[in-house]
Amino acid sequence: MHQFLKISLFLSVLSLIGQSAWAEDSYDKAIGAFKGAGDSAQFFDSAYGYAVFPTIGKGGIGIGGAHGKGEVYVGGRHVGNTTMTQITVGFQLGGQAFSQIVFFEDQRSFREFSNGNFEFSAQATAVAITAGVSAEANTGGGMTAGASGGQNNAATTHGGYRKGMAIFTIAKGGLMYEAAIGGQKFDYTSL
Repeated sequence: MHQFLKISLFLSVLSLIGQSAWAEDSYDKAIGAFKGAGDSAQFFDSAYGYAVFPTIGKGGIGIGGAHGKGEVYVGGRHVGNTTMTQITVGFQLGGQAFSQIVFFEDQRSFREFSNGNFEFSAQATAVAITAGVSAEANTGGGMTAGASGGQNNAATTHGGYRKGMAIFTIAKGGLMYEAAIGGQKFDYTSL
């Protein structure tokens, strides 16, 4: 029970930080960054739809978490809203902010995501978009240190669908070391 209270308090703090510190982030700016980032750009033409999160705040000391709000688009039209929550356990220290986009390959993968609560396992991978380096990182983490050119000069070099979804992230700032396990949970609400 004590662990649950710590996690709840931590996620509440992340939520407040995400709402106030990054309130000026726009969905258009995040979408523009992903459209201008090499391989992720081609997904906009072929994907059934996508969920975009302008800013996800992540942090941890032993127990960590991440939280962010997003919008879901199908055929270029805003069809719903989503939130992402992640809890991780393992060695981790620091905090960071990043943008994330999840592309849906087809209607089936969109339905899976939009049926209410959807969860990526800790083995799901995202292509990390940076100014000079592209790497894969699972949703639970991996030994990483945050350094990036950011949204203004991001570029991708590879990526593809896995189980009907493709995930890309752009680091926005911060520094985080982690060797942790955890998955991402998404809640979806249609308009």
